[in-house]
Amino acid sequence: MTTAVARAWQGVRWYLREFTGEARWDDYLAHCEQHGHTPMSRREFERRRADAAEANPVSRCC
Repeated sequence: MTTAVARAWQGVRWYLREFTGEARWDDYLAHCEQHGHTPMSRREFERRRADAAEANPVSRCC
């Protein structure tokens, strides 16, 4: 039963990280490491993400 609870928690944690965008930071760091780039700061990364989301709204009512 403990392994089932642990697997369920891992699933919930994965879903929340994907839903909130937290996993994108990890993906970005992996990409930089793979290509030999120096990553930008977390603050700059989030600023650029917010700017991109604001410039390209997907679905808003107003």
